[in-house]
Amino acid sequence: MTETIINLETVNPIEFFGVNNGKLDILKKKFPLLKILSRGTQIKLSGSPEQVEQAKEKIDLLVAYLERNGQLTENYFEQILGGDDQQTVDAFIERNPSDVLVFGPNGRTVRARTQNQKRMVTACDKNDIMFAIGPAGTGKTYTAVALAVRALKNKLVKKIILTRPAVEAGESLGFLPGDLKEKIDPYLRPLYDALDDMIPADKLGYYMSTRVIEIAPLAYMRGRTLDNAFIILDEAQNTTDLQLKMFLTRIGANAKAIITGDLTQVDLPKNQRSGLEKGIRILKNIDGISHIELDEEDVVRHRLVKAIIRAYDKDHQLDEQQNPYRNSK
Repeated sequence: MTETIINLETVNPIEFFGVNNGKLDILKKKFPLLKILSRGTQIKLSGSPEQVEQAKEKIDLLVAYLERNGQLTENYFEQILGGDDQQTVDAFIERNPSDVLVFGPNGRTVRARTQNQKRMVTACDKNDIMFAIGPAGTGKTYTAVALAVRALKNKLVKKIILTRPAVEAGESLGFLPGDLKEKIDPYLRPLYDALDDMIPADKLGYYMSTRVIEIAPLAYMRGRTLDNAFIILDEAQNTTDLQLKMFLTRIGANAKAIITGDLTQVDLPKNQRSGLEKGIRILKNIDGISHIELDEEDVVRHRLVKAIIRAYDKDHQLDEQQNPYRNSK
């Protein structure tokens, strides 16, 4: 007689066991000679060593599928349990899909959709720091968040830190209602939205409450050393030279950082220059730092966004031709 306990801490136990333990009943029917008990986030198996080992292998497969997809229907539950040959298992449990970065809630797949987004994935795998620069709608922030979530799920890092400079874009931060957090949260909303697409709500809430995932203004990074972390600095065009240097020097052991920005949308006061442009220039030839430029061909929003970007680029080029000394100081 052998006993073993399997922890289901990485998945939602309700999703695993099913409504009224419907999936648990399927598991018990598959292994009628085993005594199978569930309590909280644990499954206890009792029986012959061979049966216990077989059941554990199947449960590991079910957990792997649920981790990646966020949901597991009873039909798939039965098919994975009944898949005794490798081909059947591979049909449901692909360990390393070529283009899928994250399986989000409700079976949603998050993948690199354009050539430059795929270049971001490759560059992130090979380098510890990456600059991803491009106009709005090119998926640079979304892809960066997906890479961070993938690293966390694969246990390559212990935490994710997402940060943005809280810079006013035509509106006054001071006149917004609420306390400091309530004033700043709207600036960080795009990061929350990306996470909502990739992590089930209950697990995301747990990660946020335990600071496994942290979203904070850039000013909160000062004085910290960020080890075993995946760090994203979004909207970096709104950092000053000193702020960007401060951020880059926070990076600790076993950490990766992605800096995203759009140099055509700088919201700093007119007398301040963006630190992102200088950072890109002086860090260009350092081994371990990659630079990816996204363009209008990477736009994954509404079809008109590409046309809007082209129109503004054309106007900007015309303006520079007519006023060549306007930005020279």
